[in-house]
Amino acid sequence: MAESTIPIARPRPKTAFLTGANGYIGFTVCRAFVRAGYRVFGLVRRLESATNLIAEEIIPIIGSISQDATFLQDLYQYTKTVDVIVSCTEQVPFGEHFDGILSFVQKLAGTSNQNGVRPLVLASSGCKDYGTTEVHGAPGLAPHTEESPLQPIEVLHGRTYRSLELFGYTDLFDAAVIRPTPLFGYDSSYYGFAFEVAAAAAKTPESTLKLHADFNTILHGCHIDDCAEAYLALAQHPDRAAVAGQCFNISAYRYETLADLAKALAAEYGLRGGVVPASAADKVVPFADLALGYSQWVDSTKIRRLTGWTDKRMLLAENLHVYRVAYEEAVRRGHEGVLRVRERITGTLINTGK
Repeated sequence: MAESTIPIARPRPKTAFLTGANGYIGFTVCRAFVRAGYRVFGLVRRLESATNLIAEEIIPIIGSISQDATFLQDLYQYTKTVDVIVSCTEQVPFGEHFDGILSFVQKLAGTSNQNGVRPLVLASSGCKDYGTTEVHGAPGLAPHTEESPLQPIEVLHGRTYRSLELFGYTDLFDAAVIRPTPLFGYDSSYYGFAFEVAAAAAKTPESTLKLHADFNTILHGCHIDDCAEAYLALAQHPDRAAVAGQCFNISAYRYETLADLAKALAAEYGLRGGVVPASAADKVVPFADLALGYSQWVDSTKIRRLTGWTDKRMLLAENLHVYRVAYEEAVRRGHEGVLRVRERITGTLINTGK
């Protein structure tokens, strides 16, 4: 039998199970856990989605979230213990979907406990749970912290409040609710909208993008890689009690404004007339108020002080060209994340009557 070149006993490999493993947050979080040495299982609904996971050394589990889901039996063929369960899925409306999440989490945690491992559940929500802040330069401007009151828009109400129900199952698992700011990078999530409207404006005779928005609007984003590392930092924190029962905001070290993004977009797309405030007579750009007019400054001191996590990637306007071409390559490839976001934008417009 071959001997180890380093005669030190290695700790038991840890296991993570993630839902929404082919989604924008889920896929990136999966890769972060793989890099950290976890054995990672990712839940996807379709067999066709499994290939991307396999290529990243993530073990795919095929199934859909519901109260009568059977995918746990497939997971148990590999392991009956999980150290971390990460929920990265959402649906609108959220209630029935969350019932399915809660059902399988209880079952999986119960099995894991019976086999000696109490899991940590990290549930993804979002900083829009708090509503908006004032714009840049406004008197009394203050960031949202984890202590800020919850004031979500109606379409997010279910996710905001029902995610907190996970704190009520301390007999089975520990839980934390994660609230990232809007994310960018790669297929760019909802910030891809900014690239698309700027590209469309560049093709018009006026070469101008007009937005019905306050250009002091705070756009406090975070790169998706930094967000994923924050999930990992919480999972690996040695004091589980300091993580359990807590909410954590994830945001970049500072915010940008719509004016910052407008300047970067105008330069990147060669908009001769720039990106400028629209007049009352100008046509409203659909979804622009939700994607680019939602002012929010978010404080993430709590996770930074507890875990030492910090964001490392450049801000959106600072590195716009790189993020733009990455998004365009995702579009060229027909990336399912891009298609998914476009569907959600359409659904949001319908639900909000826009």
